[in-house]
Amino acid sequence: MKKLALIGLSALALPFVAFAQGSGQLGELEGLATSIGNIINILIPIVFALAMLFFFWGLALYIFGAEHDKEKAKKTMIWGVVAIFVMAAVWGLVGFIGDNIGVDTGTGPGFDVGDLIPN
Repeated sequence: MKKLALIGLSALALPFVAFAQGSGQLGELEGLATSIGNIINILIPIVFALAMLFFFWGLALYIFGAEHDKEKAKKTMIWGVVAIFVMAAVWGLVGFIGDNIGVDTGTGPGFDVGDLIPN
């Protein structure tokens, strides 16, 4: 079973190897990395919003729920707070490590606000 999983994972990695061998340059690989980074930059606020909704859903259940639902509501709120804390901590660690090794981690949508102002 382990061999089958290893073969499957190896097969999934083959396109990345093929793209990396392309023209001797890393253009395609850099483009792929940039695309993945853009997708992640779009997903981060969405995931934060979902964690906040999860917390507020638990809060609403706690306030408006019956007595026997309050324990479930407490657990929902706790897991919402834990999710928000973990995401913020990972985001902070990525920024800290990126600053220390000199990598631009990008804090915005990829453009300056000044680009929006017409000349």
